[in-house]
Amino acid sequence: MAKIGADIVVHTTGPFQSQDYRVARAAIAAGAHYLDLADARQFVAQIGELDDAAKAAGVVVISGASSVPCLTAAFIDHYRAHFARLGSAVYGITAAQATNRGLGTASAILSYVGKPFAAYRRHKTYRVFGWQGLHGVRYPELGLRLFGYCDVPDLELFPQRYPELSDLRFVAGHEVKLLHLGTWLLSWFVRLGLVRSLAPYADRLLRLSFLFDPLGSDKSGFHMVLNGVAKDGRPKTIRIFMIARRRHGPNIPCMPVILLAKRLAAGDVSDPGARPCLDLIHLEELLTALANLDVTTIAEGIDVEARH
Repeated sequence: MAKIGADIVVHTTGPFQSQDYRVARAAIAAGAHYLDLADARQFVAQIGELDDAAKAAGVVVISGASSVPCLTAAFIDHYRAHFARLGSAVYGITAAQATNRGLGTASAILSYVGKPFAAYRRHKTYRVFGWQGLHGVRYPELGLRLFGYCDVPDLELFPQRYPELSDLRFVAGHEVKLLHLGTWLLSWFVRLGLVRSLAPYADRLLRLSFLFDPLGSDKSGFHMVLNGVAKDGRPKTIRIFMIARRRHGPNIPCMPVILLAKRLAAGDVSDPGARPCLDLIHLEELLTALANLDVTTIAEGIDVEARH
């Protein structure tokens, strides 16, 4: 990095679940800012261990400049003001079958399919298993999509960030129900100890997934359901949906890192150090940046329906 004189390093090569911080450390040593699109729970949550080194070098080190935890926190922060007390946040992502799927993403997901990890309910952690907790969510325009538990940085970061939350869950799913059910079935092989991990089979399973493309579409989705107590003391629910068409869904997780890279390139380095991507980009800024894409955001349960 020092040889090429890089000012900003953007790390996009997953899976981050099996990586250490050698790329970030190399960027710091070269005096370059570092950004990544990591979605690995511990990788993002523990990036602060590089804080002293980043400050000494006068550089910014940001992990998780993507859908989680940046976009998800931005949604909660924006709609939190509509509650006197926010009680639960349940949300997830459903990918379009027609989008390009890479080996890194497949390996990341398969690394925890069927594996136990901690989620959050009734102010306590409890054990769930990757891609289990099978359930459906009905979207506007997209219809019913299936979901299962996924391990993300939010589950580590948000209980402290939002201490009033009693329940926190993140889920994800395939668009094609048959493919989702197949992954769910494979999760039991791991949970029962018949297979140690599905990650070594990522290449073969990814190639198999493309056979289902004729059954899918080019539409992705995100949903978030927030429950709590309204300011008048009554129960309140806000439902948020993002619908991305024409294969534009994969552009959404890229936007936070693009916005931050532009800031750094413009010389905005007011706060050197290492941290997860929280409190850096507001929801309005993200949605404005997505305005040229075929993406619709709908919020139900507030005084005026918000559409962007």
